Amino acid sequence: MNNISLTDKEIEYFMKKIRLKILHEDSDIVLMTAPNEDELIEIIRELISERPMNLREIHTILSGIASEDKIRKALSTLIEEGLATMGPDGRYMAIVY
Repeated sequence: MNNISLTDKEIEYFMKKIRLKILHEDSDIVLMTAPNEDELIEIIRELISERPMNLREIHTILSGIASEDKIRKALSTLIEEGLATMGPDGRYMAIVY
């Protein structure tokens, strides 16, 4: 249930889709702002609308961007607002209206 079934290519694909505000960029480093609570909720909603994912998969994609606790809170908010659900296999998926 908690295994990561994403390939390295899928992880890279999803990481590239995340757009954060760049504060500084040069040849050695890119410095970006961390997403606020609303931005994190939207990022996660977009991720799970493309593919159902479990918590570990979402955390793998968002490592260095958001803690597991913040991801859990965002997922809870999505479920409470009726924008996501968790399947019997522990994967979260977006509800599309």
